Amino acid sequence: MKTLFFSALMLVAGLVWAEFDSALINDSSIKNIRQTDEYIFSSGQPSIVELQLLKQAGIKHIINLRPHDELMWDEQAAVESLGMQYHNLAIGDAGDINVANAEKLAALLAQVDGEAVLLHCASGNRVGALVAVISAKLQGNSVDEAMAEGQRWGLSGMAPVVREKLYRF
Repeated sequence: MKTLFFSALMLVAGLVWAEFDSALINDSSIKNIRQTDEYIFSSGQPSIVELQLLKQAGIKHIINLRPHDELMWDEQAAVESLGMQYHNLAIGDAGDINVANAEKLAALLAQVDGEAVLLHCASGNRVGALVAVISAKLQGNSVDEAMAEGQRWGLSGMAPVVREKLYRF
């Protein structure tokens, strides 16, 4: 009886592990992939093949910060055809890096809390920029702490603009 119980327990544990595989994501070729939390990843634009890999690894949500006119294919249709949920918050340029959009992103992240999510733009730069604003303006961190958090999520080339904005907000 104990053997049957432990076998069932191991089977359930194996199924839970099979549902989410962060190593598969971290070892992928997705541009600028970063694991920022247990179930949260940020990156550059994944391809259709990489979306399939994300589904296989257990990602439930894709949050795209790119405006629709930046893509040559229908990402929403591809994501939804794989059974994942698609969310879009169009951040076109530095002008869209503001507190209102940071609040929208924070609400999206809260909505998917506890489920595996990939948050992306073209390179990860806009992702990190908005996360820096969340960190400073919604969580009360210093500008330096917010910049470090943004860089952890992918902030790179927009860093000087974001730093300046954080001091002005």
